[in-house]
Amino acid sequence: MADSLASSQPQNSLIKESVGDRIFLVCVYIFVTLALIVTLYPLIYILSASMSDPAAVRTGRMILWPVDVTLQGYRVILQNSSLWRGYYNTIIYTVVGTSINLLLTIPAGYVLSRDDFQLKGFVTKMMVITMFISGGMIPTYILVNNLGITNTMWALVLPGAASVYNIVITRVFMSTTIPDELTEAAVMDGANNFKIFTAVVLPLSKPIIAVMALFYGIGHWNNFFNALLYLDDRSLYPLQMVLREILVLQDLASNPDVISEEQALYAHSQQQLAAVMKYGVMVVATAPVIMVYPFLQKYFVKGVMLGSIKG
Repeated sequence: MADSLASSQPQNSLIKESVGDRIFLVCVYIFVTLALIVTLYPLIYILSASMSDPAAVRTGRMILWPVDVTLQGYRVILQNSSLWRGYYNTIIYTVVGTSINLLLTIPAGYVLSRDDFQLKGFVTKMMVITMFISGGMIPTYILVNNLGITNTMWALVLPGAASVYNIVITRVFMSTTIPDELTEAAVMDGANNFKIFTAVVLPLSKPIIAVMALFYGIGHWNNFFNALLYLDDRSLYPLQMVLREILVLQDLASNPDVISEEQALYAHSQQQLAAVMKYGVMVVATAPVIMVYPFLQKYFVKGVMLGSIKG
């Protein structure tokens, strides 16, 4: 009986921490706390500013928590058709662009991961060279213009349809996590290359697909420079362009020397609208990304770590 009680008691197998270990842990906790504060403060500030009186934000009375809570900014956003149009355009560009990116990146990574593809070394080197040598902005604009896709959605989703960096990550992931025995067994069962890719490789590549979808999706969601270059039709503007116009109007109103008097009066009338809307638009613009990330987090961490190991 005594022996059973003695065996049931947990044994003290903990290693005693040294003074250096404790100092290191304290430094780690301090660093993590500071990183958490630096990360959360901008988010809380923007959320609080979107619900605070613009005068309180402008005069600095609002530091962290909302002051004189008002939902006027969100009411204005809901009534602004250009913002919702930009929101709709951004969703379309993100979905279509990310789908095209995945359709090119995942098969390319799979092909380059196959040992029976004799030209994979040469093709990989040629692709990597393009990461360091590119035509530049003006040749790219001339190409897009000659293709006749300016002022269309395709000008935003086709240039840069595949990233060499992401293709290399996908290649390394597939070559290190998908064993050759699986593909050999599929070949013995009579499967062709397309069947192997769709029935064997894709189900095992969910982590890297989620990572690539997140990388490409965030890139499309935050992209505004291509729209600035290729789009003239305001009805095609993405959300980031609409947000940029709001911020530019506010800057013009605060610098009357660079514009005429009539333009300054018009910009000043728009400044009040911009002051109310800009923080709310930031919340609206970043909310979808923040909501999507928790669902992809487990795949994101696994895919990045496995894809970072060079085989």
